[in-house]
Amino acid sequence: MENQVINYETMLKVAKSISHSKDPEEVALMTVDSIKTALDVKGCALFLFNRKTDELELATAFGLSDEYINKGPVSAMRSIAQSLEDGPVAIYDVADDPRIQYPEEAQKEGIASILSVPIVVGGNLIGAMRVYTSDPWEFTMNDVNFVQALAQIAGGAINMARYVKGLKSSIEVLKTMKDIQMERPA
Repeated sequence: MENQVINYETMLKVAKSISHSKDPEEVALMTVDSIKTALDVKGCALFLFNRKTDELELATAFGLSDEYINKGPVSAMRSIAQSLEDGPVAIYDVADDPRIQYPEEAQKEGIASILSVPIVVGGNLIGAMRVYTSDPWEFTMNDVNFVQALAQIAGGAINMARYVKGLKSSIEVLKTMKDIQMERPA
């Protein structure tokens, strides 16, 4: 029961922070930090899907070394690809699972297990949330649902922040065009 209370408190904290933030980077960082802290795991990372390169690009991470974060490009087709197609995937032993793209680097980082959850907004895949543990971990359905819920909340907020930034840019362009037209002699 205590775990559920912590998770509800974490969800409320993240939802409040997200509702006040217009910055997608801040939303992502708040989410991964909250998941790491609530589940008491080694680390958490949020990746955004790049359709041009078919790679998962790191948006933010908490609890992982710079060396691990910079290990190389993360292929959406080779790195736990099943989670992007079929939903959450829990890997109990990263050392003995062919779905891991960088198993040696994961072991060197001290990662034993990974949970990968897709982030889907409006029916479109926009990224993945990954949770990393130091000890082998049998992720419970509560763990999976908690991470999935926060991933979806963060995904929606990131998408909305992108729209807001795009709208502000469009308004600035229109204002500039109007100013230029006003300066022209008639």
